[in-house]
Amino acid sequence: MTAIERLNAWFDAAKSVAVAASGGVDSTTLAIIGHRRLGQNCKIFHSVSPAVPPLASARLEKIAKREGWLYEVVNTGEFDDPAYIANPINRCFYCKKNLYGTLASRVDRVLLSGTNLDDLRDYRPGLLAADRYAVRHPYVEVGMDKSAVRALALASGYAELSELPAAPCLSSRVETGIAVEPRALRLIDAIEQHVTNQVASDTVRCRIRREALVVELDESSLEILEEERRLVLADEIKKMASAVGFGLPISFASYRRGSAFVQRDPK
Repeated sequence: MTAIERLNAWFDAAKSVAVAASGGVDSTTLAIIGHRRLGQNCKIFHSVSPAVPPLASARLEKIAKREGWLYEVVNTGEFDDPAYIANPINRCFYCKKNLYGTLASRVDRVLLSGTNLDDLRDYRPGLLAADRYAVRHPYVEVGMDKSAVRALALASGYAELSELPAAPCLSSRVETGIAVEPRALRLIDAIEQHVTNQVASDTVRCRIRREALVVELDESSLEILEEERRLVLADEIKKMASAVGFGLPISFASYRRGSAFVQRDPK
């Protein structure tokens, strides 16, 4: 069986589902396939919070209208949770606990996530919260990794979606132990959009650290960024940060996945 055949068979067996969609390639593609297979027996939820890039929310709303989803935008309340705000190493647990707890209280359906096989190789405390609410992971159950999900998005008529770079939530840019603040996340998103518009880079991340605000670019883009242009960008970013109360020095570095996490999973 092909990947789409396995996934469709999975949905047929599940019968009635609710998909938590972030606007990224994994969960959005799952929502597309689920709705096409089950129709109104597939409801899609999107949590809007300061941690979600506005572009992701806009993308999802556009697809929801195009596909005719049963679609609801919710506030899952993680920013009312002191444990989340404190930004411990397992912050994602508290995010997902609030997400799935909210959805479980709203629907009597099987809750789904867009977790794929590749995700299981990372430290994913959110999966513990998923277990608490019996959330299922169709991609994992039918044996699909990230490349298979991208191929499915392309085959479903969403080439742009299939090519989206990985985009963890904005809170992942804040160094572990630094409190997560909405104003900081808005700044992070604004800086990333600004740098993306100014520099031809495959990856742009803005990290808030204790000692500096660090803009990470993929290595090749960083190497060809001229010193003069780097200084101009740093000055522009400094003004953006100062305007919302951040006086940190500005620096540039090569992109390193998960570099805002500064300790390992607690024993």
